Amino acid sequence: MDYPFIWFILIGVLWTGYLVLEGFDFGVGTLLPVLGRRPHVGTGAAEADKRRRVMLTTIGPHWDGNEVWLITAAGAMFAAFPHWYASMFSAFYLPLLALLVALIVRNMGLEYRHKRDDDTWRQRWDAAIIGGSVAAPFLVGLSLTNIVRGVPLDADFEFVGSLGTLLNVPSLWGGATFVALSVTHGALFLALKADGTLRAEARQVAWRSGLATAVLAVGLLGWLVGTQGSAPVVALTVIAATGLVGGLVASRAGRELLAFAATALTWAGTAAAYFVALHPAVMPTTLSGGTSLTIENAASTPMTLQIMSIAALVFVPIVLLYTAYTYWVFRRRLSTHHMGAPALVK
Repeated sequence: MDYPFIWFILIGVLWTGYLVLEGFDFGVGTLLPVLGRRPHVGTGAAEADKRRRVMLTTIGPHWDGNEVWLITAAGAMFAAFPHWYASMFSAFYLPLLALLVALIVRNMGLEYRHKRDDDTWRQRWDAAIIGGSVAAPFLVGLSLTNIVRGVPLDADFEFVGSLGTLLNVPSLWGGATFVALSVTHGALFLALKADGTLRAEARQVAWRSGLATAVLAVGLLGWLVGTQGSAPVVALTVIAATGLVGGLVASRAGRELLAFAATALTWAGTAAAYFVALHPAVMPTTLSGGTSLTIENAASTPMTLQIMSIAALVFVPIVLLYTAYTYWVFRRRLSTHHMGAPALVK
């Protein structure tokens, strides 16, 4: 394997890590109004707020670390494949700008919600968290599906389409599927991390959202196989579908860790199928007279990729060890009994 191909694989791994890890915290944010409501009639608003604090506390130690995977993936694309990075950020300027805004608004909600003991204040930041948690996976799904589908690039790799070009049926379907899978993945994460009634309700939500996700995934993966139907892509879509079905079955059987691992496999299978479908292109053109960006013509110099490889060999194991350590430290289940009076964080 040469350096460009190795870095194509590594970028695929970075996107997979991002979807697996941030997928669940997007799901938890989206479920805030569903599982963070009053548990039954007669319950006070304070109990509902405790449920929301439990949900947000489960992702509190992880969400900002999960976003590092996105930053690293974009940085690796810039350094290893500068032509890919330039064409993609030119073609997807508006969706990626909207993604940046969604992440900023959501992150502000996660940081500022606890700054003031006021119901109106918390409700407004809750809306920011929910909106950002829905918009971000939708925009990621839309952008990645468009890359696999192809965009109009001319002979100089210039994007000659418009925003309307990107709003096609497969890509909108891809965005909706990414949101649905995030919700199911997030519900299974809550079932794994929460206790009491919240745990039981998270399992019920995972089952219901999982059925909707399955319908959307059949359409998306069917489109992928129909247009990019090589044997490896078919095998990876089967793995992704098996993970989703296995996750729902494991959840019904009370095997929450196994269920969460299974939906992580669905994310991994989907991302791998996307990147395998792309190869050897990194950004195919839909114009008859255009030129596709490939691994070879989009890559940096061999020396640049060699230096990047040495840095990756040193720092990637450190990042993986640190990430694993944080999940081990914060492995305990949480319930509303652990939530006292709101503590203002200065």
